[in-house]
Amino acid sequence: MAEIYQAIIGVMSDIGVIGKEKRNTQQGFKYRGVDDVMNALQPVMVQHGLFVVPEIIDQKREERQTKNKGNLIYSVCTVRYTFYAKDGSSVQCVVIGEGMDSGDKATNKAMSIAFKYACFQVFCIPTEEMKEITTKMDDPDAEIAPQSKPVERNDKQTAVQIKAKKVKQLLYDISGKDADASSKLWREQYQKDENDIVKMNAAILELEPKWNAIKAEQHKAVQNDA
Repeated sequence: MAEIYQAIIGVMSDIGVIGKEKRNTQQGFKYRGVDDVMNALQPVMVQHGLFVVPEIIDQKREERQTKNKGNLIYSVCTVRYTFYAKDGSSVQCVVIGEGMDSGDKATNKAMSIAFKYACFQVFCIPTEEMKEITTKMDDPDAEIAPQSKPVERNDKQTAVQIKAKKVKQLLYDISGKDADASSKLWREQYQKDENDIVKMNAAILELEPKWNAIKAEQHKAVQNDA
């Protein structure tokens, strides 16, 4: 099997929920920014040997006038994203992004929107909205109560707890299964970030190669003694 499929499945299993943490104060709605997606995805994509290359295959731009007689640039970009694995295998998706700006950022915004939704759809990143839609599809006549903020936080907390547990296990293994030494390392270097999934992912990326190197040395020593 091409590595790209396993890499994407690996990212899907590790990414966790990306909720609406930002608020548009002018229009009064919450949203997920492209930086939220990048911060959550980057360490997980590195962990699974995955990277992405964008290609704009079509762009439309036009000037519009605001109600205050100002100029507004409207940009629509059709972007092809190719996701590559270590063995060179890849999958592609094509998405459309739209952006508006009074200066020179309309295309930047369109590309950011395109990338964000490409990632949400390729990796099936869970959100509150997806949970509500699933419930409604199961029972079309059901009354859907709005998801509360604590539910989203609990989902995110569960994901970060899994990552923190893995960091603790790696520290325990690296320290030669010395509980006191591994606990000390955890408290001094990692505990302060235990609720930050991005930093826990970074810690796993840092510790896993060390543990793999130790295991390789142990295996080599066993073979030499045989």
